[in-house]
Amino acid sequence: MRTRRFGRIGWQVSEIGYGLWGMGGWTGSDDGESLRALDRALELGCNFFDTAWAYGQGKSERLLGEALRARADVPAYVATKIPPKNMRWPGKAEYAVADTFPYDHIRACTEKSLDNLGTPTIDLQQLHVWSDAWTADKGWQRAIDDLKRERLVTAFGISVNRWEPTNVMQALETGLIDSVQVVYNVFDQAPEDELLPYCAAHDIAVIARVPFDEGSLTGTLTRESRWPEGDWRNIYFNREHLDATLERVDRLLPLVPDGMDLPELALRFILEHPAISTTIPGMRRPRHVERNLAASDGVPLPARLADALKNHRWDRVPNSTP
Repeated sequence: MRTRRFGRIGWQVSEIGYGLWGMGGWTGSDDGESLRALDRALELGCNFFDTAWAYGQGKSERLLGEALRARADVPAYVATKIPPKNMRWPGKAEYAVADTFPYDHIRACTEKSLDNLGTPTIDLQQLHVWSDAWTADKGWQRAIDDLKRERLVTAFGISVNRWEPTNVMQALETGLIDSVQVVYNVFDQAPEDELLPYCAAHDIAVIARVPFDEGSLTGTLTRESRWPEGDWRNIYFNREHLDATLERVDRLLPLVPDGMDLPELALRFILEHPAISTTIPGMRRPRHVERNLAASDGVPLPARLADALKNHRWDRVPNSTP
């Protein structure tokens, strides 16, 4: 497993990390299998794990804590997230900061996450949504300072709203934010315009989330794909969006080289960008862990292929999914 420097914090983190959203309550998830997958990841050298209180109201944090205690001899970095107080995704300017990230809420959620994880310190705490309209508020800024000073949190980051990669630039100017988590994949290349160059210039770590576009870049979706009632993917992949997505996947498939599948190509595309510190595919099964982590071998994509993938950029507008 290859590592990359996590911005000015200086950690050496696995360039392919682990996203835990799927094991927090997605349909089809199994706790025993999730724990086996986490253990296999640790065994193979994955050392960066991203969870959130909102993933099952602490469930994925508790699973991660259990997995890490079973491998207490293996060093790992834990990132989690504070949900907005009003529990509304994405963050919007019209929401008052008192209803999203007031000081007391940030502290209380951090304490809950520490209890769920069973650790004295959270390596990376993050705000799970954001609007730059909240930047000037002193409450969240003071919370960051206090949590770091008390060593309850080592670093602090922001998870940017989907398809709004520049709606964090003002917050970054405060100097308080150590990392940014942003949707970045073959389709969602907009972070390359402003966010990634800024982060590179200011030594801010970048976590690339949703590397497989919620499943479309695994090549497993079809026009008949459906999920049980209540599964958020029914909203994300509504009829119109699913059809448009599959058309783009079909145009992408001819570029997949012999001996490589679409998920591997999707991961390798992300790793091509030097500003990316780590990417966090969701993995619930050991075989997914083994397949995804194998892409961390340092072999670059052929230049012509990397250039061709640039033509598959798809600029989309924000919707209600996190």
